[in-house]
Amino acid sequence: MPHLAEIYLRVRRETFLWVDPDHFTLEEFATHSNGERLFVCEDQHGVIAGFAAIWEPDDFIHMLYILSAFQGRGAGKALLAALPDWPRRRYRLKCLVNNKRAISFYQRLGFEIIGDGASPEGNYKEMRLREMAGDAGSF
Repeated sequence: MPHLAEIYLRVRRETFLWVDPDHFTLEEFATHSNGERLFVCEDQHGVIAGFAAIWEPDDFIHMLYILSAFQGRGAGKALLAALPDWPRRRYRLKCLVNNKRAISFYQRLGFEIIGDGASPEGNYKEMRLREMAGDAGSF
């Protein structure tokens, strides 16, 4: 858990450049992931590349954080594919508007924008996995 907290802090500070980095703290991970189911992605050497956290009662992907060295190498896709009943469950998530790379990532994987909102880190888009026919969600 301490290693996941460090990833959470580091990736947020590297990605959310429009937010004062002091806004984020190491301790937030324990609070933000409380009660959630965690999934961890490791490389072939056992190095943790990133993690996902879901709130299962609502099929809500609360967190998906990948270290920059592993971004674009399939870790995020692997974490999503590991979620229960992926892609049959129509998972939802919120993605900050300023995080254009993440919004594009989710849209390529079949998520659609279903709403808007605001948070302390900025405006976000609410997204939901589209219902797909056939081999939906295959990568």
